[in-house]
Amino acid sequence: MKLGVLCSGGKDSLFACFRAMQKEEVACLITLFPENLESYMFHTPNLHMVPLQADAAGLPLKSFQTEGIEDAELRDLSEVLKIAVTEYGIEGVVTGALMSVYQATRIQRICKDLDLWCFNPLWYTDPVRYMNTLMASGFRVVVSGVFAEPFDESWLGRELDGTTLEILSGYARDYGITLTGEGGEYETLVLDAPFFNRKIVIQESERHYRNFRGVLSVKRASLEEK
Repeated sequence: MKLGVLCSGGKDSLFACFRAMQKEEVACLITLFPENLESYMFHTPNLHMVPLQADAAGLPLKSFQTEGIEDAELRDLSEVLKIAVTEYGIEGVVTGALMSVYQATRIQRICKDLDLWCFNPLWYTDPVRYMNTLMASGFRVVVSGVFAEPFDESWLGRELDGTTLEILSGYARDYGITLTGEGGEYETLVLDAPFFNRKIVIQESERHYRNFRGVLSVKRASLEEK
């Protein structure tokens, strides 16, 4: 079965892509670029990095602009999926949804209307097992945004590893955040994955941080041999 992967550039969508590749054929990545940074449906930090990730993975990318308004972005998602069906012959859609019923139900509804299979390989997976598997599989992931207490500016650009996972586990216990960031507490950017032919190297970036909210803005990056 040919699948299109909804890709935000973060760990969940690209790990879902990795899982899908183990079972089916991934025909393309699909990304919507919201003008509204508070999009209801889509991850927004460093979306401009997705084309570089697609290049690293050797996969075509179908992208689409959306205003990021609640109902309009759903119509835009439907439109880009129709295009992917025509251009790449996709028969199903892969998402990185972990627990968001809001996102999952809306994507499932669109897929049903288009007669597409909706595959959510991470749905309600055990958070600790997932995070450990992510790192053990060879993913290199950095924190690209923080949006909750107690994250300070030092988290921007920090790589996810055993040490950060231990700290995040403490935050989950003491502050009630989700370990995976599914509650919107933090966002991530994938620099390398098992299916990347080359790795991404950030050459220039800026931090914008205030009151437990901040974003690592990547200004310049390139692909390098592993």
